[in-house]
Amino acid sequence: MSKPLRDRFDDAPRTSGRVGAHRAEAPGMNGWVVLLWSFVAALVLIIAGIFGSLVVMGRVSLFPEAAPSAAPTPQETGIVDTSISVMILNGTPDEGLDTQMRDTLINNGWAADDVFAGDSSSQDFATTTVFYVEEADELAAVGLADLLGGAAVQQSDYYSGQTEDGQKQFTVVIGLDRSTSAPETPDEAPAS
Repeated sequence: MSKPLRDRFDDAPRTSGRVGAHRAEAPGMNGWVVLLWSFVAALVLIIAGIFGSLVVMGRVSLFPEAAPSAAPTPQETGIVDTSISVMILNGTPDEGLDTQMRDTLINNGWAADDVFAGDSSSQDFATTTVFYVEEADELAAVGLADLLGGAAVQQSDYYSGQTEDGQKQFTVVIGLDRSTSAPETPDEAPAS
């Protein structure tokens, strides 16, 4: 057999590395890139699996229904009835609170003859309160309390619910919550 003829490939140096399309160079750090992408893919699959499980178990809703809104409970608002007479008693050591409140009621529609003012038998009444006798008068008592700036309302037979001529009457006792000269309680006393 004869020896094959020499061509240009026979003259290529053997130390130059790989040559040709079938012998591409090995990319650098290829193992780290594959590992990183594998980690990202595994993480995405785990998150999708957890979310899918929560949807199947009913803990997460893809299309939540609007929660029915609770209808606001109406607050009981009173009515202002200027036909009911009012007795104002000052239950504080401050002078003139009863006449100031009387003037307030007269300025809001009460007849001067239907609003009476005077001092209470005690000067340490805690909270300004509107007293009424009959249940039917509760809304009118609430309206009067609101007009006076948020006084308490209480049903009581202690105070007469009528004037001498038989007209309905509310009694308002002004408390220390409206007083400017009320004595300090021991908790509020300044340290010496």
